[in-house]
Amino acid sequence: MIDAGNTAWVLMSAALVMLMTPALGFFYGGLVNRKNVLSTIMHSFFILALISVVWVLWGYSLVFDGDHGGVIGGLGHIGLKGISPTDVMDAYGIPVYAFIAFQMMFAAITPALITGAFAERKRFKAFVVFSILWATFVYAPLAHWVWGGGWLAQLGAIDFAGGTVIHISSGVAALVAAMVLGRRKTFGTRETDPHDLTMTVLGAGLLWFGWFGFNAGSALGANGQAASAFLVTNVAAAMGALTWMTVSWMRRGNPSVLGAAAGAVAGLVAITPAAGFVGPASAIVIGFGAGIFCFFTVDLLKQRFKIDDALDVFAVHGVGGIWGALATGLFADSAFSGGPGVGFDGLFFGNPELLWNQTVATVAAVAFSASMTFVILKAINLVIPIRVEEEAEVLGLDSSQHGEVAYQI
Repeated sequence: MIDAGNTAWVLMSAALVMLMTPALGFFYGGLVNRKNVLSTIMHSFFILALISVVWVLWGYSLVFDGDHGGVIGGLGHIGLKGISPTDVMDAYGIPVYAFIAFQMMFAAITPALITGAFAERKRFKAFVVFSILWATFVYAPLAHWVWGGGWLAQLGAIDFAGGTVIHISSGVAALVAAMVLGRRKTFGTRETDPHDLTMTVLGAGLLWFGWFGFNAGSALGANGQAASAFLVTNVAAAMGALTWMTVSWMRRGNPSVLGAAAGAVAGLVAITPAAGFVGPASAIVIGFGAGIFCFFTVDLLKQRFKIDDALDVFAVHGVGGIWGALATGLFADSAFSGGPGVGFDGLFFGNPELLWNQTVATVAAVAFSASMTFVILKAINLVIPIRVEEEAEVLGLDSSQHGEVAYQI
């Protein structure tokens, strides 16, 4: 039997998560130079279309069609073969198609997050090939390990809405991509300053809005766990925004608007793996940690190591995801995840084993994403140069890659 309430909530959540990918385009678009706005927005918009097709053709099957050695699913559902609109997930009373649509939006936004690292310098043709290969050989196995019954799920690692699968994987991939492509010609100059912070704040607001579907929707039902995830998502985002802005204010003398927006996103990232397992008080601590750790990572990468992760993807998503995954092992409380004997408890609630499982999952995700991303980028570069020519970079990717401009002078 189909549960109408659960089905409506999951479909609405899928729509909310879908909005996050173009919202990410606005968030990133405001941060780049005006001559690269369209190319940056296009990355997110195009990926939404591309990965939606990839997910139907083979992505969903690789993640959720059985289990082969704890590593990957199968190809029995290629093209969604063997699944009909009348098939129902009995545990939740939702059509399998609703679950497929919801997971599709997760698969789409993950490679889109990476694009902020190589903004203003990656060839579009190479970007297309990279997105397909990365979604197939990095995202699909990781998602299977955690959500498809793979070895991390069997170990006992948990990830409510994608801290490991989405944010650690994309954040680490972003760092590798930034290092492989090298620094922009304008790195360290005022030309890399955001051209439109109003666009970025709009994007951050839409991301915050969509994140309620991201996290609360992962309960796969209109229930108490969804309500709890909704609440802690907002609390962590708020604390992340307050923390980043305050630290920036103390260090630089001004309450930064960009800092508030970045801090909110960092808080959202950090609460994602824990959202269905922790209470509001723990969410405040998680949001606070995200604001602190992510803020100082930005300075560390840019000032000390001179790594040109253009839009701070690793600092926000990689570090935020790592903190969130480990914090889940600390703060998980069965009172918020199904009750004693059903839910999960972390170290601070008497179960140190969960922290160990979360640590193993974090290390595995970092190592796998880093190595596979490096191999994919190097392989593509043998056939298609991944970086545009110097003249094209100076001209701007809007004109050189797309033949269009965002603003008429």
